Amino acid sequence: MKKTVSILTLVLVLVSCSSYQKLLKNGNNEERFTAAKSYFLSKKYQKASTLLNDLVVANAFSGKKMEEAMYLLAESYLGDKDYYSASDSYAEYIKSFPRGDYAKDAKFKTAYCYYLDSPDARLDQTSTVHAINAFTEYIQVYPDGEKVQEAYNYIEELQNKLAYKSYLEAKLYYNLGLYLGNNYRSAIISAQNTLKQYPETKYREDLSFLILKAKYAEAKHSVSELYSERFSEVIDEYYKYSSEFQNSKNIKEAEHIFVEAKKQTAKTATEKQQ
Repeated sequence: MKKTVSILTLVLVLVSCSSYQKLLKNGNNEERFTAAKSYFLSKKYQKASTLLNDLVVANAFSGKKMEEAMYLLAESYLGDKDYYSASDSYAEYIKSFPRGDYAKDAKFKTAYCYYLDSPDARLDQTSTVHAINAFTEYIQVYPDGEKVQEAYNYIEELQNKLAYKSYLEAKLYYNLGLYLGNNYRSAIISAQNTLKQYPETKYREDLSFLILKAKYAEAKHSVSELYSERFSEVIDEYYKYSSEFQNSKNIKEAEHIFVEAKKQTAKTATEKQQ
């Protein structure tokens, strides 16, 4: 019985493949379009996109039928998780039908495809930047759109990813220390710039604490002429950090840094008097 079912399944698959190949080679535009919609509804997105792409490239239809074909092509790419092709296809649909029936949805999904294509924070973030820009454009074009809040949420998430990438870069500078130069200063500048660019990031505390640690490390390795100035900067940074993050998990370490910085400034002051 199982063997019979397997044979029947194989026959159906072969017949299906044969019909698909015939459509590709000899099917007319209407037959291909009808089959493409059927494949799409059956979640056979690759077959649907192949047929639809041929129709769109050939400019096989005009008006509403072409509009539907272009939109379904983008939807098929999205269903097949080909986010790069999907975002391009949604964008092409909008260019061709800026006031089309699916324009608002296509605008949002252009951004959403970039969002889905956004990689780990350690990798190149070109898609992340494209997604932020595209979601921002959706909000500007459709300020009353039903997905505006969702777009804002995605923008916040993506900006946090960019902030985290910058935090990792600043942390790398910190870990390099004095290797081939003063990397502590680079860590400070990098973290400060990130806070300026993303002041509301959820990594604000991590960035602020990194600045405090980097200033302390820099001060400890400074020449004697800069001791007083550098440790005074550490103390000022501690006050900023502790006032904003008084319940931080890092507050004890921050207090230790503060105590050591106070000792060093007092010692330097005593040495100057002598």
